[in-house]
Amino acid sequence: MSLLGIDLGGSKLALAIFTEDGSLLLRESIPLGKRIGSEVGKLVNDRIRILLETSKRNGTEIDSIGISVPGINNTSTGKIWAPNIQGWNNYPLLAEVMEVTGNIPVIIDSDRACYILGEVWSGNARGCKDAVFLAVGTGIGAGILVNGEILRGSNDIAGAIGWMALNRPFEDKYTECGCFEYHASGEGIAKVTREYLKKSRDYSGYLSDRDIENIKASDLFAAYENGDSLATEVIDQCVEFWGMAVANIVSLLNPEKIIFGGGVFGPANKLIPAIRKEALKWAQPIGIKQVTFDVSGLAGDAGVFGAGYLAFRNLQKSDNSK
Repeated sequence: MSLLGIDLGGSKLALAIFTEDGSLLLRESIPLGKRIGSEVGKLVNDRIRILLETSKRNGTEIDSIGISVPGINNTSTGKIWAPNIQGWNNYPLLAEVMEVTGNIPVIIDSDRACYILGEVWSGNARGCKDAVFLAVGTGIGAGILVNGEILRGSNDIAGAIGWMALNRPFEDKYTECGCFEYHASGEGIAKVTREYLKKSRDYSGYLSDRDIENIKASDLFAAYENGDSLATEVIDQCVEFWGMAVANIVSLLNPEKIIFGGGVFGPANKLIPAIRKEALKWAQPIGIKQVTFDVSGLAGDAGVFGAGYLAFRNLQKSDNSK
């Protein structure tokens, strides 16, 4: 059995072929470049077509395909809302892909759902029935596993925790991305740092010679490692937000494990003990002492592994229904 996992992000497309036990047979990654709208869809379909033909020649035909997308997959229509891809407000990805794949089963899910599925299959959530993947990158989302199944909500939006309300009063700047994401995502860290720098006219620290408008989260973490006072203030605030969010997740869902991933974890991995300390203040006291915190075991490959496992689970369901 061969499974094709596809992880479409806002800047690149990753594809991998797996065996049913999660062994990786082939992996490739292609930058999206300046592609938008149907150009991105064409890239996805072209790569699928090439891999199907290559696998057939090699005698390892693809049995099932799973696709991870950076947004919301409407399971009733197969259309995608992906804000990081221009023109993907209601994009008919499933219909397009099925024109290429024929009778091969295809299933699509959100990237956050695929992150936790990847960790269950081949990462640090193996053996878990109730776990949450906290993905902190450009934005923030959560892949939520409850009783071994992905929690999707009534309209496939569950896990959009960047919108979690963790501060008051409400500010207009939260409208576009949500309170939590504004303060503690990768882009949020950069925004908050820019705000601080514009206000701190007497600042002369690590970031003083940088172009404020081009500051990135990576710059802030570098400054933090160098003991910069402004960076320390921003990161300490992030720890508070991450800790409060984790406390709310634990109190609401009572998971056995929370896995931290995305581009920010990474450099923020060493902050997990501090995040746990903060969460202990806010969370349901029994649940927070029982939950395990861990980093992603798959790092940047969690999405493509999750898409592969999505394909495997979908094939199993198809076989059981016959």
